[in-house]
Amino acid sequence: AEMMDLFEVRSKSVVFYWIEKLIEKGILEKDAQGFLKLSGVSFGIPLVGNVAAGIPSSAEESTRDILSMDEYLVTRPEASFLLRVTGDSMIGAGIMEGDLVIVERERTPRSGDIVLAEVDGRWTMKYFRRQGGKVVLEAANPAYPAICPREELKIGGVITASVRKYLM
Repeated sequence: AEMMDLFEVRSKSVVFYWIEKLIEKGILEKDAQGFLKLSGVSFGIPLVGNVAAGIPSSAEESTRDILSMDEYLVTRPEASFLLRVTGDSMIGAGIMEGDLVIVERERTPRSGDIVLAEVDGRWTMKYFRRQGGKVVLEAANPAYPAICPREELKIGGVITASVRKYLM
């Protein structure tokens, strides 16, 4: 009855028709119990070209693609989460205080990846390196020493992206 009022119709079959259309278009989905919920609806931003960050060059502006930022930045949403960065140990990697980083759980780190790691009971974000069968966590700032876990090392995930907002 609520949906009939919302759609301003008097027929349940019309409501069912429109709900099915919204499901087909990916706007709505049914959960495990059969309840309706919004899908992971995203919006697209036009990708209009390239810009030179070195020597200025001519620009051609035309929409080349529509890019969904959430799909571009997060390949596995079910295994990902965001953290806000505090500190400056990763500035050499372009990760600044206040940035958001996307962390993907369950990804096995490779040497050179930036990871979220719990070292001897404390969490940090550093480069993951294997050296002579041991794991070394390295900062991207020479003011911070490398960390060689003494007792316990737990990898909470691999950093897959960093996001910075310039204007609020």
